[in-house]
Amino acid sequence: MEGFELYCNKTEAGIEKPFVFNVEVINISVQLGQARLLSPVSSQCYNTSTNSSDYYVWRMNFDDTPYRFSDVHNKFTIIGCNTLAYIGSPRDNNSYESGCVSVCHNEDSLVDDSCSGIGCCQTTIPENLTYYNIQFDANFDSSSIWEFSPCSYAILLEASWFKFHETYITTNQLQNKTDGWAPVVVDWAIRNETCEVAKLNHNSYACISANSVCLSSTNGPGYLCNCSSGYQGNPYIHNGCQDIDECDYNDKYPCHGICTNTPGGYYCSCPQGTHGKASIAECTPDQKLPSAVKVVIGTSSSLAFLLLCSMCIYMVYERRRFTKDKERYFKEYGGWLLLEEIKGKQGVAFKIFTNQELEQATDRFDDNRVLGRGGYGTVYKGVLEDNQIVAVKKPKMINESNKNEFGKEMFILSQINHKNIVKLLGCCLEVEVPMLVYEFVTNGTLFHLIHEHNRTSPIPLGTRLRIAYESADALAYLHSSASPPIIHGDVKPSNILLDENYMAKVSDFGASKLVPKDEDQFATLVQGTCGYLDPEYLQTCQLTDKSDVYSFGVVLLELLTGKKALCFEGSEEERSLASNFIAAMNENRLLEILDNQVKSEGDMELIQEISELAKQCLNVRGEERPTMKEVATELDKLRKSKLHPWIPHNAEETESLLGESSNDHGLNYNGIDTTTSYTTEKRLALDIEYGR
Repeated sequence: MEGFELYCNKTEAGIEKPFVFNVEVINISVQLGQARLLSPVSSQCYNTSTNSSDYYVWRMNFDDTPYRFSDVHNKFTIIGCNTLAYIGSPRDNNSYESGCVSVCHNEDSLVDDSCSGIGCCQTTIPENLTYYNIQFDANFDSSSIWEFSPCSYAILLEASWFKFHETYITTNQLQNKTDGWAPVVVDWAIRNETCEVAKLNHNSYACISANSVCLSSTNGPGYLCNCSSGYQGNPYIHNGCQDIDECDYNDKYPCHGICTNTPGGYYCSCPQGTHGKASIAECTPDQKLPSAVKVVIGTSSSLAFLLLCSMCIYMVYERRRFTKDKERYFKEYGGWLLLEEIKGKQGVAFKIFTNQELEQATDRFDDNRVLGRGGYGTVYKGVLEDNQIVAVKKPKMINESNKNEFGKEMFILSQINHKNIVKLLGCCLEVEVPMLVYEFVTNGTLFHLIHEHNRTSPIPLGTRLRIAYESADALAYLHSSASPPIIHGDVKPSNILLDENYMAKVSDFGASKLVPKDEDQFATLVQGTCGYLDPEYLQTCQLTDKSDVYSFGVVLLELLTGKKALCFEGSEEERSLASNFIAAMNENRLLEILDNQVKSEGDMELIQEISELAKQCLNVRGEERPTMKEVATELDKLRKSKLHPWIPHNAEETESLLGESSNDHGLNYNGIDTTTSYTTEKRLALDIEYGR
């Protein structure tokens, strides 16, 4: 069958081993529809002789084959102390992009068997994945820590096989353990048809053995074949499924009487007389039961009654325990303090919801009510009893260190009153992870407008500029006018909603943090999205208002260029929109990356000023970035100049706000030298390649 052919090939050691598409096969399971293959390890090593990094970057391609990378058994894993690596599968309509960051400043911070971002980081992959490539972010390398951690590694591998050890950072033990390869699990199936269609087409139906069944694939389209219950073997060949003689496996199919094998099963009968040893369940109904068995029946009836009573008691106990759990969660998350805060302020609209209310509002969190999914949780559309439409966010996790302050922080966030910020209406505290209730915004996200709607309906520069100003004004309010100040922490287009008039409303600040008061809080604030993360924040783990400025700078670039923050198509330099933009500005080729609609309006003086503002927002040094208030003020001025072009621009005022142009530095990416060395590219038949 096409795609399933295996062939023997000699390894470098001269040993013959099975291969599929030039990838070594470790083992195959016909019953599970899985195979374990060897996956290549990508690496980034700092070269002290050249003061640059050497990269060995791989990709695997199973397009148009029966194989899919298992989303259940595999995880994308990176190992290193100053590493940001990406895994992606660029597709026109269904692209996948993700990443993982690992930061550690010394050997003492490493912990064995821990893969939570210190020396090691893991993330899941989606189902139906047939292709991936791996890239390292050039802004992260081992130049400052090469003495104890010269190399970083990235690989898609079988999660249960891997256990992190600190020596993987400080020695070559990982390279010795893997020899550059590690197991990865792939799911295979007959991909061209469903079970229903295949059964009608006898010429192509793969389950050709008698006593076999067809099962739908759980990873991608297609089907698998299995032997029917009571049979074992290979269902893909004639007479491949053979009857199991259960009487030969008494430990698996227990029978204390007379065992008789039948096709696909067996039965167990009681011996004649009163001295049989078969249990009551193994006796046939027409057999005469001995008196001893009658005693057993009476005893069993009593036991059944006791069991029923026990179940009733257990249900009462569980109900009480459930109630106590709700009370405990409510107390842990500061529910009583929150009630006092609400009582102390008359006319407050903030509400504490019960779990039952939110379940009813969302049809028990039905998938049809999902508005969006992200790394931090899922948002559902809900309809309250008074017919008010709301958005209910169900997070995956919460910061354990600040549990008792959670309710109070949510109450503070609910007091935010700004037309460009989504209103926080309430929360539910009686569950393991609290849920948040927001006002419902009708017109989707800025991400959808830029990257999907834009393909069919161009967005005028004036609209882009207005949305940018409204978003910046909202963030400036959080930083400067809210009391206490609030850092958003995850500014990106998918967290900027649009109402029916396409007015911007910044959302998801419920996952934000009040400005930290001490160093202990800094380490707990690691959050954000790859492509928008502040490089300085990744180095220090200190979230500041300037971190939001950097992320907003990337959003401003997306509005100008129509491109995503991360794109795996093209060269490594083109993968990061921020890096690509800085290079284009320094090389005077800004026009190349602008959106066609923006270029068609021809207002290059205005575009240049917006670009300079974005460049300042993306400065690697946070202290040299403008504040969000300065950004909003500048955007408001540029917006008004777009609306009233007869008003002259004040170029000197603009220059004084932005400061010295980074074009004078002579280094790409605002002073960071990202020069790296490349090795010669080598391609295998499966499109696995290494190189720079």
